[in-house]
Amino acid sequence: MTTETIESFSELGLSENILKAVTEMGFEKPSPIQAQGIPAVMQGSDVIGQAQTGTGKTAAFGIPVLERIDPTNNAVQAVILCPTRELAVQVSEEIGRLAKYLRGVRIEAIYGGDSIDRQIRSLKKGVHIVVGTPGRVMDHMERKTLRFDQVRMMVLDEADEMLDMGFREDIESILADMPEDRQTILFSATMSKPIMSITKRFQTDPILIKVVRNELTNVNIEQVYFEVKPQAKVEVMTRLIDMHHLKSLLVFCNTKRKVDEIVEDLQLRGYASEGIHGDLRQQQRSNVMSKFKAGVTTILVATDVAARGIDVSGLDGVINYDIPLDEEYYVHRIGRTGRAGMSGKAFSLVARDEKYRLKSIEGYTKVKIEKGVIPSFEDIIGVRKARFVESISSSIKEEEDQDFYNDVLEMLHHSGFTTEQVVGAMAKQIMGVQKNEYSDGNLAWEERRGDRDGGRREGGDRFERRSSGGSRFERGGDRGGDRRGADRYAPAGRSDSRRSEGGGRDGDSRKPSAVEAGMTRLFLSLGRKDHIMPKDIVGAIAGEANIPGKTIGAIDIYDKFTFVDVPERDARAVLRAMDGNTIKGKPVQIDIAK
Repeated sequence: MTTETIESFSELGLSENILKAVTEMGFEKPSPIQAQGIPAVMQGSDVIGQAQTGTGKTAAFGIPVLERIDPTNNAVQAVILCPTRELAVQVSEEIGRLAKYLRGVRIEAIYGGDSIDRQIRSLKKGVHIVVGTPGRVMDHMERKTLRFDQVRMMVLDEADEMLDMGFREDIESILADMPEDRQTILFSATMSKPIMSITKRFQTDPILIKVVRNELTNVNIEQVYFEVKPQAKVEVMTRLIDMHHLKSLLVFCNTKRKVDEIVEDLQLRGYASEGIHGDLRQQQRSNVMSKFKAGVTTILVATDVAARGIDVSGLDGVINYDIPLDEEYYVHRIGRTGRAGMSGKAFSLVARDEKYRLKSIEGYTKVKIEKGVIPSFEDIIGVRKARFVESISSSIKEEEDQDFYNDVLEMLHHSGFTTEQVVGAMAKQIMGVQKNEYSDGNLAWEERRGDRDGGRREGGDRFERRSSGGSRFERGGDRGGDRRGADRYAPAGRSDSRRSEGGGRDGDSRKPSAVEAGMTRLFLSLGRKDHIMPKDIVGAIAGEANIPGKTIGAIDIYDKFTFVDVPERDARAVLRAMDGNTIKGKPVQIDIAK
């Protein structure tokens, strides 16, 4: 039986209780990664799964993990590593839904930002499946509160993302501490050299399952861009929401400050919106996501980093308020709509200086993004009127408790108002559309003759993107090969010689390097005597503060302390995230360097 012929989960030999949960969750036919992955994992083989987000890989490893758990054994039997706290929570929740009818199976998500004392109490009571981030799992390992001696299955979810965030050493330490006869399952969107190095070292005769979409962007997604003056973006966005009746929407922008500004503007206009970015504490993030999933909030505004791990089904569309700085981010953004065979919409609001970034995206995805026409104020009034008439018609047809309100019109007539005036006032009040400074204006920017000089300007835009934070680091040696080289971090083009041993006050006579523009220097209370390396610092900060490891600047490690440069915009978030946290199991104090 080939995977193409598998039409239902019942053909995969699953237990009755798992099938019951799968049916309740609305799964019908297994996705390709599930049809290939579930049998391979259930037979006990090591597996490499190459699959992108949104292909159903959580169930592909979650179902076999649950099938192999022994509830009578109170020990940890499966560990699942995820790159971010959001993904760890999401994976644990989905596995929890799959385990709904399995009596006695306990699942625990462990990650930074959550109380480690609460996690310790939960682990002591007995947990069968641990879903966690590498940094926090390492903390529990070193505290001896998490033991792997009875682990039968180890899953690395989005392994490439974890390596990009600087977690390679943590992952290797965790795998090395596992029983040798365990089963190791690895999922990754790409098969880079570091990934292959891990598979070669820690897997035995793995089965390779490759399920990669031929096209980078889903054919079910309508992709349209609009040329918009920067100050009119919120106005255009609300018009698109109204025009297309988008009830569940993700809005992406490039900075945390912009997230807060957009949310405030949308809320003032009466739209149920919330924002999510790296400055929010875990409880705040959880509250925001709960309201969005429940439909209380209809618009979620997010940065790319904060949106990692967010997987909400049934999205009507995605709006790129800012064009992403990385072409791959565009693919990840719009891939959150148009899933499971449903249609979706991806609208991009393009300011003049973002035009050639859009051209780069078209070249990368090999998809022509159509230019759209901004709906006029009159268009929106017409749409709102039609919906108002439809709403009133439905209310009249229901005829429930109608008698209580039939005398209202007569009362208003006695006050001197005509029927037309009453209906017009009601329509205006319910529709909520009012004229503003954009109502009669042209919101699109006009193309200048100089804009047609594509090659020179496009090249300039690419240079600007690289020099403004796209790749701040060079790592000595190949990331997947020379371990010694991978330990070295330095800003691009700068020698790493300043990390050489010296004989000054702190065993080192060198002076800290100058702080680069746009960066803030932080002081860490750990140093060389604590056996920490640059990769430990990058992994901890990137994992806990939810910022890309590549944005972290120079790192100067002395005997008893360390200086590390982070982007100014992220400094406060790093301080909050690392407050009371540990690096390699050692408590760390962190502050702005004096």
